[in-house]
Order: sequence, then C-alpha cells, then structure tokens
Amino acid sequence: MQQLTEQLGKTVLYGNVALSPDGAHLAWVQSTAATTSKHTYIRETSGNAPAKLVKLPTTGERTDFDLTWSPDSKTLALFSSPGEKAQRQLWIVNANGSGAKKITDLNGYAARPRWSHDGKQIAFLYIEGAGAGGPLMAAPATTGVIDTAIHNQRIAVLDIGNGQLRQVSPADLHIYDYDWSADDRTFVATAAPGPGDNNWWIAQICKIEIATGNATSIYKPSLQVAVPRWSPDGKSLAFIEGLMSDEGFHGGDLLTMTAKGSDVLNRTRGRKASVNSFFWQAPDRILLAEYVGGGSAISELNLTNNSAQTIWEGPEGIHAFGNFPDFALSKDGKVAAVELSRYNSPPEVFAGPPGEWRQLTNNNAGLQANWGKAESIEWTNEGFTIQGWVVPPSRSNGIDSGKKFPMVVLIHGGPSSLTTSEWPASFGMSRAIIAALSTRGYYVLLPNPRGSYGQGEEFTRANVRDFGGGDLRDDLAGVDAAIKKYPIDPNRLGVMGWSYGGFMTMWAVTQTNRFHAAVAGAGVANWQSYYGQNLIDQWMIPFFGASVYDNPAVYEKSSPIRFIKNVKTPTLVIVGERDAECPASQSYEFWHALKTLGVPTKLIVYDGEGHLFIEPKHQVDRLEQTVAWFDKYLK
Repeated sequence: MQQLTEQLGKTVLYGNVALSPDGAHLAWVQSTAATTSKHTYIRETSGNAPAKLVKLPTTGERTDFDLTWSPDSKTLALFSSPGEKAQRQLWIVNANGSGAKKITDLNGYAARPRWSHDGKQIAFLYIEGAGAGGPLMAAPATTGVIDTAIHNQRIAVLDIGNGQLRQVSPADLHIYDYDWSADDRTFVATAAPGPGDNNWWIAQICKIEIATGNATSIYKPSLQVAVPRWSPDGKSLAFIEGLMSDEGFHGGDLLTMTAKGSDVLNRTRGRKASVNSFFWQAPDRILLAEYVGGGSAISELNLTNNSAQTIWEGPEGIHAFGNFPDFALSKDGKVAAVELSRYNSPPEVFAGPPGEWRQLTNNNAGLQANWGKAESIEWTNEGFTIQGWVVPPSRSNGIDSGKKFPMVVLIHGGPSSLTTSEWPASFGMSRAIIAALSTRGYYVLLPNPRGSYGQGEEFTRANVRDFGGGDLRDDLAGVDAAIKKYPIDPNRLGVMGWSYGGFMTMWAVTQTNRFHAAVAGAGVANWQSYYGQNLIDQWMIPFFGASVYDNPAVYEKSSPIRFIKNVKTPTLVIVGERDAECPASQSYEFWHALKTLGVPTKLIVYDGEGHLFIEPKHQVDRLEQTVAWFDKYLK
C-alpha cells in the first residue's frame, strides 16, 4: 500500500486552467497529489517552448489559484497565499511570467477575480475581515452565544490605476457568481441573503448597478441557478438552472432571458445531457460544456432554433466554472485549453481547436497504471438505461486465472453529480481508493444511477422524495450486470461512498444483506435529526419537497436509522470532525447503533477535517483504513 500511495503521490496535478482571450498563452496551477503547494505556470499554446514557473517575491510554501487573463491578453491576475489557509492577495504578472506585482492588501476571504472589459478594473468576491471557502471546508468552532452574525460575500472592485478598492454589492446579499456587462456598468449575479453556505439553493438572479450598488432581482428560479453570463451585445442573459445538490458542481438546462429578466426560454429542454458551463460566442450562438452519460461533451448551440451540434465527446469530466475548473476557451472560440485524464491515462494539459487539441505537458509520462483497465458498462432498470464504470483487478492478481474476485461498489456523492473517467490520484476526493482496491485484487463498480447528471433533467430529478429507493435498485441492478459480465464472487461484495454516497452505504446495509463489508464516509444516518444539525439545510427542500417540520414522514422513510436492526454487514464509519455538510454526529449515531446491536463496526473521526479532507496524513490513513476493512471481511 505504501508503494502505491507514494506512486500516486508523485502524480502532477493541473488546475485552474486559464487561456488568454487571444488564445496565444495558457496558464495553470500545478501541484502533486501528495503536497499542498500549488504554483502557477505559463506557456504559449503554439510551439514547443516549455512552461515557465511564475515567480513571486515570497518565501516558503505557496498556494496559487483563480487565474484570469486581462482582455488584451497581456496580463495574468492570480490569487496567492503563503499556504492553504493563509491570507491571499491578488497579483498580476506579464504574459511571459515576469514582472510580478502584488496589487492588494486584503484582510479576509477573496476569490473569483474577473477583469472589466476595458482592462482597467478587476472585480472579485470578498468577505472583509472574515474567512470562508464554502461548506466543503472545515466549519469553524461555534461556542458562546450563537447569534445572527453573518459575513456576506460581496463583489469588490479594484481600480488598477490608483489601487482604490470598493465593495459594490449590497451588504445584505451573499454573491455566489457574477459577470460584467459589456459596458462595465452592471453586474449580473446569483445572490441570496446570508448565511451564504446555506442559501445558495434559494439564490436568485440579480442585476447590480456598479455606480450606485443598487441590486434588483430579475429572476426567481424554481430550482437552483448558476453561471449567470451576459451576451456579447448586452441584450440577453444566459444561466444554468436545474436540480443541484452542491454549489460549484453545476448541472442542468441552459436558459436565456432578456437583460430585463423577461422572455425566459429553456434552450435545452429534453436534451439528454447536463450543461455545466457555457460561453457566449455570438448573440445567437453559445458553446456548451456538458455531462453526457459518464463523460463530457462540447457542443455548439444555435439559439435561432435551439439545435445543438456536438464538437467533441469523451469519457473525461470537463467544466470551466465552479469547483476545480479544468477547461477554458479563447474569446473567438477557436482555441480551447483543457486538463484531461482517464482511469488509465494520467493528467496532462492540452490546447488547440476544440476537440483537436494537442498535448502541451508531459510531466506524468513516467507513471504507470498498475491497476486494471477501466471499462464503461451499461444496464437497464425500470425503464432507465444506467451507465457506470468498472475497474477490474490488476493483471498481477491473476485476472486471467479463471478464479473469481471480490467487488466493491463505490457510490458517488451528490446526489446531483456523476462519476467520469479520471486518473485515481486524488486523495482528498477519495479517488485513490479505486487504484488501491484494484491493485489488491478487487473489481470496483462506479455506477451513475438515477439522480446523477449526464442524462438530462428528468433523470437528475428521478430520485426526488425517493432517496435510496430507485437509485439503490439501479445500483443493485448494476451489481447483477457486473456479476454476469465479469468473474465476480457474489458472496464477496462490498459497498462504500462519501457524502450522499456515505448515506447510500448506510442505507444499503439496512435494505439488503448482499454486501459483506461496508465503509460509510461522511454519511447521513437520520434525515430528521440531520436537518437540524447541518449548516446547509436549504439543499433539502427541493429534494424532499418540504422542511422536516412540515413533512417529517418523507424524511423518516429514507432514514437508515429507521431500519437499523436489519443490519448484519460489518461497517467502518469515517468522518471529519468539523464537517459542515454531513456532521460527525450522524456518523456517531449510526456507529453507536451498530455497536449496541453487536454488528462489527469501527468509527474514525479525523481531527480538524471538514467534508473535504485537506491533511495529507489523514487522506492516506483513510485510504489504508478502508482497504484494510475490505481485506478483513472480503478476502
């Protein structure tokens, strides 16, 4: 195991891919899977000159993020901090990586910088005097009198010429995303009253006059909205609307409306895909990045008749906005830049015409996939066609010997999410477990059941008021399909997941005894008590239809704790101490019940961690504990 973690830890990771508007220069943030330092690199998209490290006059550990190019393509702006949790400042550098200059002296959380069209100003999201980072991060300790103190994220605008910084948006609104109008006079934004972590699910689309700071709501959605963007002529707005369970992991239909908020049109209704990002190319043409099946596609949408033409489609997951962006486009749409990886191909950076890009980096050329070769698999259940991924045991485990192997079902979080083909080196997002299990002689099944992205809004909404119902039946049908196709021992099945996948693991072992080992990460044992414990309860209303106080029965029927006496499966329970999304109390409740009932179980609470594990030693220990648990009960 140590050899594998060391190998995966050497993987060079690329993020925050940023392409200059003229398509000539590309920048990204580079790190390794085993370290927290992140540094910016720049190179030309043409030619073969190597990438240059952007040097900042700072010392010690450094974390760069949120790269953005000026409209004239001559200057790159980026946030940098001396460490993951330290104060970040905004820097600008020349296109060749020289001339680094710090242009802010901030005190508080800042993110998502964007240049004005005239290149004279940079806007960014700012919480003066307070920290943030979203509900994935560890929640701060809450002691003393718990009052109504709310630190809203506002739009700040920096005048590059004189260094003047002013906060533009109203103090009583939390801004999630925004875009400059073509004349640099107005922002369009998704916004809601604070607290920000909780209220993204009720955000509306607003226009904010930059000169006065006046905000006007122009669209109240029925579901969630993300990525508001102006058309090039300033006459229209576009955005994504759909059922989304996490801020930053977008998916849904593309809608347009006039700049005044009228004539709202769904441009992708019924399309068997989930739009996650888009770029206005002309008033009548938009380029889409969308999830399709268990992968992604780039398509061009003609607004005159709402027809779409697919330019590229692949098994990778790509998106330009939100959490961990890895795709960018030039202003004219003729050049794209992307970080691509698959289960058996390590990540590298590519650029060129969309779908015709060439590889620009080669840092992971020496890495070998010691795990099995992944395959896409499909099965049908209750009228749905379900896609999933199967990673078999590595060859060294005698896959051709005729013997049968154990299998672990890894259920993704969300539920509005999906599993795409991705090099399994991410320790923080639990992807490394795929490689670890394969090299230890396991099949791994990664299903995308109803409720996932990739097959349109009807499919994504198919688990509303039915958590653990149809989606578990889809997963179990996938187990049957995998057993039918591969040499899998039906008496040595395991199940695991994180977040919603953690809930599904807890739920699965209360509904079936097919699994002989389980690892529930950051799960939910009791939806009724969970409603009052988490810091993001607004996400539950669209999925359950009402609050727990108005309809407790719909929450109870999907709660694992209700059926806890059915459990016979040995279950390892894992959670972060300060998880704001799935509080540790939920894991404790499930573990406590199993322990009381005499079911083999163990609870591990990781000190200081939130929903996303940050500390490398915790990431590795979680991996080792998980594999050891399955080895104990499935080998």
